[in-house]
Amino acid sequence: MSNNMDLGYDMFCYQCEQTAGGKGCTKLGVCGKTPEIANLQDLLIYQLKGISFYARHILDSGLNVDKSVVSFIENCLFTTLTNVNFNVDDHVHLLKQSQDIKNNLKNIVGTTDYITPSAAYELPETKADMLRDAPMAGIMYDKTLDPDIRSLRQTILYGLKGISAYGHQARELSYYSDNVDNFYIIALEAITDNTLTVEELIRLTLKTGDMAIEIMKKLDEANTSIYGNPSPHPVNVHIKKGPFIIVSGHDLKDLEMLLKQTEGLGINIYTHGEMLPSHGYEGLKKYKHLAGNFGGAWQDQQKQFDNLPGCILMTTNCLMRPRDTYKDRIYSTNVVGWDGIKYIEKKPDGEKDFSEIIKQSLELGGFTEEQEVKEILVGFGHEAALSHAGELVEAVKSKQIRHFFLIGGCDGARPGRSYFTDFATMVPDDCMILTLACGKYRFNKLDFGTVAGLPRLLDIGQCNDVYSAILIANALADAFDTDVNGLPLSLIVSWYEQKAVADLLALLSLGIKNIYLGPTLPAFLSPNVLQYLVDTFQLRLISNPEDDIKTCLGQAV
Repeated sequence: MSNNMDLGYDMFCYQCEQTAGGKGCTKLGVCGKTPEIANLQDLLIYQLKGISFYARHILDSGLNVDKSVVSFIENCLFTTLTNVNFNVDDHVHLLKQSQDIKNNLKNIVGTTDYITPSAAYELPETKADMLRDAPMAGIMYDKTLDPDIRSLRQTILYGLKGISAYGHQARELSYYSDNVDNFYIIALEAITDNTLTVEELIRLTLKTGDMAIEIMKKLDEANTSIYGNPSPHPVNVHIKKGPFIIVSGHDLKDLEMLLKQTEGLGINIYTHGEMLPSHGYEGLKKYKHLAGNFGGAWQDQQKQFDNLPGCILMTTNCLMRPRDTYKDRIYSTNVVGWDGIKYIEKKPDGEKDFSEIIKQSLELGGFTEEQEVKEILVGFGHEAALSHAGELVEAVKSKQIRHFFLIGGCDGARPGRSYFTDFATMVPDDCMILTLACGKYRFNKLDFGTVAGLPRLLDIGQCNDVYSAILIANALADAFDTDVNGLPLSLIVSWYEQKAVADLLALLSLGIKNIYLGPTLPAFLSPNVLQYLVDTFQLRLISNPEDDIKTCLGQAV
């Protein structure tokens, strides 16, 4: 069997925005992923396709697939999402589990009329042999595959990876969607089906967007049912004196468990990255030692975590290679991992023991000086924002508000991302800015003032809170007796990894047009698929802030 060197590269991955040369990482992932990890992840996805072949037969027979199998599929998809897991042993363990699951399902299904290569594949025992087999699972292995078919299959897969992140968060809170659970299986099996046409795969791509909306709705239900609807809340973005733990990622349950276990111990808990919106939830902000937010977006963590006199907990992505200066004080949990960092397991009852990170944070002592308080406002989820719907509608009718701009999405390290800062600062004073996800760190500490008596910048929440943005937009559209495309609203979206792909597909599945996307377009979109999106949805690549703002406002450029 050939190896990747025979194919001209050590690995191939183009699932994130920062892929090498805008084409694909072939020697080492820009994210820090090694060829070893990349190839094991390819093989893991291949195994999920084989599992789904048998699971699809079970669904087609009218039976349900055991939720433990669905949870495994979801966790494996999430494990392979950008900046989640870089631990070789974790991947080998998951691969061995995948073969056991596939064998069990095969025994349930019995003999079939045909069998796909991924279903027939038998995983070898050793890592070396797994790596020997991995090239056949690679994206570019089949050189004869139609590039549009490959593009759509990968778009669907990356949408599934994004959905899996949200599905994992919801399932941690005991919420899930049967439709989404079944769709993992249906879609993974479908992208191995050589009889499906481009048109059929386009429909499946948009169906992936439907499922993204459904899982975001389910996660919103989970978060708001357990922690309450977010409400506006000032958050200190400067540090306080004393021991501390920084919590990064997206998982509210991990934050809650840590807050409970640190209560009364004199430890300050800071959110980081996409955990910032946690401060809007009553069930979390009630803890007085939830002291504020530390740092900015994920791509600055190596510099900001350097030599910190405290500990860091990574609950979900985005994890970057930990520097030696803090590798001994960063912990991971859930599916997150890196070789050599401490991992906090979930106990059978679903709880976690954070005593080790608590003990270390107390020993480190924390910050020795206190900074002057500087606050920003978060917590404008759909419930809070729509409580002002009447005021917003009246402000538009009276021309106090001319336009709404949603500026948000995944942040990243490319210099071109200064576009989003410049865009936000150039938005006219009679326009309102909605923002979500870590892309907001480009401008969320700036003072935008007010318009029509409301803050000009409304922080809606995490990347999954695209669902909140959709509810807000739909409510405004109803008030103006139009659809979302008829609103004075422009979407300026930055993307980096696969949750952003799921979010984009969600918006497209609703028929939303004229989305500005950047800083570059996805490398996995073939020219024909991209042209379809441009023709059907008027999807646009960002250009420069001045011209794009003029176009959004209907002014001549």
